[in-house]
Amino acid sequence: MRRMEAGDAGARGRIVLMMVASAFMFCVVGARLVSLAIAPAAAVSGDGVSPLDEVQAARPDIVDRRGEVLATDLATASLYAEPRNIVDVDEAVEALTRVLPELDAEALQRDLSTDRGFVWLKREISAQKREAVHDLGLPGVGFLTETRRFYPGGASVGHIVGHVDVDNAGIAGLEKTIDGGGLSALQAAGFARKGTTLAPVALAVDLRVQHAVRDELARAIERYRALAAVGIMLDARTLEVVAMVSLPDYDPNEPAQALEEVRMNRAMAGVYEMGSVFKMFTLAGALDAGTVQLGTSIDATKPLRVGRFTIRDFHAKARVLTVAEVFKYSSNIGTAKIALGLGPERQKAYLDAFGMFDRLDSELPEAARPLVPERWPNVTAATVSFGHGIAVTPMHTAVAAAAVLNGGIYAPPTFYRRSEDEVRAIGRRVLSAEASAQMRALFKLNGEEGSGRRARVPGYDVGGKTGTAEKAVAGGYARDKRLNSFVAAFPIDDPRYIVLVVLDEPKPEEGKREATAGLNAAPTVANIISRVGPMLFLAPRFDDDDVARAMTVAYQE
Repeated sequence: MRRMEAGDAGARGRIVLMMVASAFMFCVVGARLVSLAIAPAAAVSGDGVSPLDEVQAARPDIVDRRGEVLATDLATASLYAEPRNIVDVDEAVEALTRVLPELDAEALQRDLSTDRGFVWLKREISAQKREAVHDLGLPGVGFLTETRRFYPGGASVGHIVGHVDVDNAGIAGLEKTIDGGGLSALQAAGFARKGTTLAPVALAVDLRVQHAVRDELARAIERYRALAAVGIMLDARTLEVVAMVSLPDYDPNEPAQALEEVRMNRAMAGVYEMGSVFKMFTLAGALDAGTVQLGTSIDATKPLRVGRFTIRDFHAKARVLTVAEVFKYSSNIGTAKIALGLGPERQKAYLDAFGMFDRLDSELPEAARPLVPERWPNVTAATVSFGHGIAVTPMHTAVAAAAVLNGGIYAPPTFYRRSEDEVRAIGRRVLSAEASAQMRALFKLNGEEGSGRRARVPGYDVGGKTGTAEKAVAGGYARDKRLNSFVAAFPIDDPRYIVLVVLDEPKPEEGKREATAGLNAAPTVANIISRVGPMLFLAPRFDDDDVARAMTVAYQE
């Protein structure tokens, strides 16, 4: 009898234990169901990654060559709703649109009237509005912390860094390149999420130089009443982009500005007939090929007839010129004759070697392809020799100028850091060292005695070439609309940096009749070099002539 009672007690114990275990399991399952019910809908995918994690994915900081932050992530609040948990839709719509008047009341009413578990209401709201919505105390309305991209440099680096969309994915500039370079794959694999520390992306750009170039271009636009301006500074040896500015620019913190056509990146996404700066490529090819020497005589006594076209000089000397004088006086007649002596096929080969026929290979996705003539008869060879009939980007011009002046080595530009050893590995020779030295001599001559005189900066030995190109219009070229440019190198005996400035339709200053590049683009380059030279630790070198000129300027002022 006692054994039966003991058996019954044991059975009751097992039953109680099973009931407790079952209740616990039901509690666990119930708690999980509740958590899923109150969580945003479709919160978990098969790999355990939440779609909300996607919008919270981390991005690396972008920094300049000195470590100054150009782009970084900031935490921000975004507003969402769970429509199936909204108690009174009409009350919620009225309250939310009162605090956030930018919300569309009809769309909000429609979204909140569904049985969905999650819907975004507004991404990236301010702390003040977050507090105001929180104080409404609406059930079914909440906040999620997202990652927002912030650009401390603002508009000064907009065309370089680009911007991201509302989901923090790069859609322009280097932000887009970084995603294409593997960041998107890291994010998808879960290795680049909110709270993850990623190594910063270091650029070759120097923010101090960028600010100086931008400031001087803005001053030039105001002073010469130009429509737009471009400024590029390259390391002549490594082809690193130290600065690149296109005005008007845009603030990547306000990415909608990028849609305005006037704010396009003219430095790399616009193509232009660059005018007389192209003469450097014609003379470089001819000197390299040996068809002329610096002392070779070129007859520029009268206009040149090529087919049905007549080529004239802007300031005609009407005499025989040496090759050096052709460059110094920027003779269209002399340059065209040099190109015809070189021959169309060899001219094309040199321009191709300088990268003028292809889209630039750099990290920036916004890069235009040059407009190149399909046919290349003598008249095309003649007009292309002085920068008409072919349209390239200003960056094409700056990069090719570096190759002409740095000893004859061409390499694509880069916005990332690069050493001279790396350039030696990837670069290609496009000119002999002798021809490059001769071109430096021509740049120095033009900087001292020619149209580049106003670009001189005491102590920095600047050499350069002007370009004043009439803009193409329907039926020909407009004599009163010009694209002015000046490309310079300093110090010219062993160039360290290349500077290119382009001004779109500058006007004559008060009291002056002309608005050629020597009167506006060249002085702008001088202003840039005088500001950035000390920043770049380039010690000025003075000779007696420099001191005398500086004293003369000081006395006149």
